[in-house]
Amino acid sequence: MKRTLLRSLTGGARLLALALCLSPALAQPAAPMAHAKADQPYQDNTVYGFGAGDSLPAAQVSEGAAITHGKVWIHGFPIAYTATTGHLTAANPQTGQPEATVFYVAYTADGYQPEKRPVTFFYNGGPGSSSIWLHLGSFAPKRIVTGDPATTEKQPFPFVNNKQSLLDTSDLVFIDAVGTGFSEAISPNTNQTFWGVDADAGVFRDFITRYVQVNRRATSPKYLFGESYGTPRTDVLANLLEMGGIPLTGVMLQSSILNYNANGDMNNGSFGGFIPSYAATGAFFKMVTPPPATLPPFLDHARALVAGQFEPALRAYQTSQTPPPASLLTQLYMNTGYPAAQWQTTFNLDETTFRSNLVPGYLLGRYDARVIAANGSPLAADGDPSDTLISQPFADRMNDYLPHTLKYTAVSAYNVVNNDTINDWVWTHDGLPMPDTIPDLASALFLNPKLKVLSLNGYHDLATPFYVTEQDLGRLGTVANVQITHYPGGHMIYLYDPSRKPMKHDLVKFYERTM
Repeated sequence: MKRTLLRSLTGGARLLALALCLSPALAQPAAPMAHAKADQPYQDNTVYGFGAGDSLPAAQVSEGAAITHGKVWIHGFPIAYTATTGHLTAANPQTGQPEATVFYVAYTADGYQPEKRPVTFFYNGGPGSSSIWLHLGSFAPKRIVTGDPATTEKQPFPFVNNKQSLLDTSDLVFIDAVGTGFSEAISPNTNQTFWGVDADAGVFRDFITRYVQVNRRATSPKYLFGESYGTPRTDVLANLLEMGGIPLTGVMLQSSILNYNANGDMNNGSFGGFIPSYAATGAFFKMVTPPPATLPPFLDHARALVAGQFEPALRAYQTSQTPPPASLLTQLYMNTGYPAAQWQTTFNLDETTFRSNLVPGYLLGRYDARVIAANGSPLAADGDPSDTLISQPFADRMNDYLPHTLKYTAVSAYNVVNNDTINDWVWTHDGLPMPDTIPDLASALFLNPKLKVLSLNGYHDLATPFYVTEQDLGRLGTVANVQITHYPGGHMIYLYDPSRKPMKHDLVKFYERTM
């Protein structure tokens, strides 16, 4: 890793990095502090439309961008960077016709040769979500501190230097899907043209192709980082990029839903894959008997309970109405804190029922089950206190950050989440009514045997439970290319400060291993 980074540095940066390598604590080279550079603000007067039928005429499309400069301190050392905020045009690879104008924010460390510097493309999911959560919460140079899972922190949440930024390891590009942020289709396409599993991945491929071309990144190690629906997008996108001659070095899948047909919330099937997450939640609220000393061995037991006893009992219950054994109901109670009598009433226990009844009088979060709100409170009103807690603060911060720090001023409002998208989404993929993207990931790994995969999972995530992800990835067999990690926290693991350092550590090791 050191050699790779040293080769990518230019003159002065190379000398500084050689000096830093003398100390293990300084293994990540800091780029030199450049002379002050003038920012280039950008006024975007385009009025963007986010409805299903909206699009922009090609004549109104610009690849203009704001250019600003900043500094982030990581491991006590400054890294100077350039932020580029604006649009690039995704074009159809067969016809060359423009498809969509895609909004992005890129952070590139100064003093490195872009041809050799890693670059990572980030995006959230939804479908219909902008990249705001990863952008302002995870590994960019600045981040929002929410105090997760607390619900009493003073707002607005602090916006601080991100000591766990990945900018010491890779350049970072945050991409907004069509119909979110300031991204819009170009006519004769409409936004809805790209609201489907395959079309969405295709336009992301075409944006990345354009970014690579414009910024001389053809030889850069390239990574994809998707969260939530961004993980099935990653599987399909990785395969499309590999087939299109843009090889990847690694993909990161955070809080995955790789096969919609295996998630009980999506297919009205078994909720057995949720039980280890219920167990982690019960342990957090000290409702498990006996209390576990540490989570990993306790959750191994929960996995074994599901595979060995719950799933056979559920099949018997569903096929012949055979009631579950009392001993199993007792074990489920002891391992989750959810009463045995209620397990008997709702044996195939869905996450909504669990969240609504585990702690009497309170509603637990879906994205993060540790976030709790009293029934009837404003925080519980929309059905997920962990979502309500952060939604407005993140939106407010983005609307301040874009014009005042990144110097990108728009006449349209930044579209954080587009609810029309998920309502109009075309879910079919490879002949199935709901996507199963494990075959896409398998194909990408076949096409590029050097490609590595890192799966990042929160123990307390009830939207995309970690055990379901483990079972999905298990279909790949014993592939050395795939690593699975777990952390205390919910869907957005990075919001929980105690998990940020180990998560950053695992990510850096992943980059080192892949390069």
